[in-house]
Amino acid sequence: MLAPVIDLLGEDWLSWLGGLLVGGLFGFFAQRSRFCLRAAAVEFSRGEGGPRLAVWLLTFAAALLGTQALVALRWLDVSEARQLAQQGSISGALVGGVMFGCGMVLARGCASRLLVLSANGNLRALLSGLVFAVTAQASYRGLLSPAREWLTNLWLVDGGSARDIMAVLGAGTPEKLAFGALWLLAGLAFSFRSQLPRRLILSAVATGAAVVAGWLFTYQLSQASFAPVTLKSLTFSGPSAELLMLALNSSQLRPGFDIGIIPGVFLGSFIAAAAARELRLEGFSDGLGMRRYLLGAVLMGFGAMLAGGCAVGAGVTGASVFALTAWLVLGGMWLGAGLTDFFVDHSGAAQSRPAATSPASSA
Repeated sequence: MLAPVIDLLGEDWLSWLGGLLVGGLFGFFAQRSRFCLRAAAVEFSRGEGGPRLAVWLLTFAAALLGTQALVALRWLDVSEARQLAQQGSISGALVGGVMFGCGMVLARGCASRLLVLSANGNLRALLSGLVFAVTAQASYRGLLSPAREWLTNLWLVDGGSARDIMAVLGAGTPEKLAFGALWLLAGLAFSFRSQLPRRLILSAVATGAAVVAGWLFTYQLSQASFAPVTLKSLTFSGPSAELLMLALNSSQLRPGFDIGIIPGVFLGSFIAAAAARELRLEGFSDGLGMRRYLLGAVLMGFGAMLAGGCAVGAGVTGASVFALTAWLVLGGMWLGAGLTDFFVDHSGAAQSRPAATSPASSA
């Protein structure tokens, strides 16, 4: 199906176009649904279980169930995805996931959310996103790479069945589909509880569908291409760092799926915000807030490279193929976010309130 388009555009530019379209789909519906792991984790840690948790659950379930449905139909084979086929790091997943979770609470958004907000005119998110990309690159090949490599090598796991959490548990396709259906039911339950509008439910599901579209596109491209094509879907840590280095250190753009993701998400979010008249410039209110955002961006950048992915790359894309390390990363993100919210935001807000002298004053 893709062979005529490959002949017309070439494999690299078709891959870039696919990344642009998949990223645009994600950016548009992530902006519409307000998809954000940080907001969901904060709601969960505070025992609220509101609309942000419902949106995340629906997005996650759509990505998980959609990916596994394609595998069951034999339209997709994820066995060669790096999250499963290559050697992984348990220590990197655990430590990196917690660091990323702490960072996204401090920066008030994960990497994908910062990119979405940047397209809407949020200068705080734009600066934090740039610091995230710089730190990610420094962690991958720069000054911070020795520390990342040391932490990574503390506890390794081989690729293949050892990295497939369902294979480790002895489960197969029916169990994977049933597990995905449970996540979808949980998302719908929280949606009804929060009285989530239908448009937000559909937008959340479409956000998760973008991950499925990424898997399907790169797989179909790998089947039609003569050259090796890496099976992948949405992620933001590696592409952000790669695009930044291309902009700073290369006069020639090398097209590819990852290079298309970032501008695609930006354009998709911009179009969604413009259509809803939600474009507005926002900046820092004080120096303390700026330090918080920058520290969060640094923690996310290092944590993402250590963990092998961000809140989307590991927490949704990697989890959708049941990669063991991705699920560990996801758990670490929720834990880090909950602890940071409790000790930094929740406790800080409680201490700043005046002492309650009556039931009325404490309400």
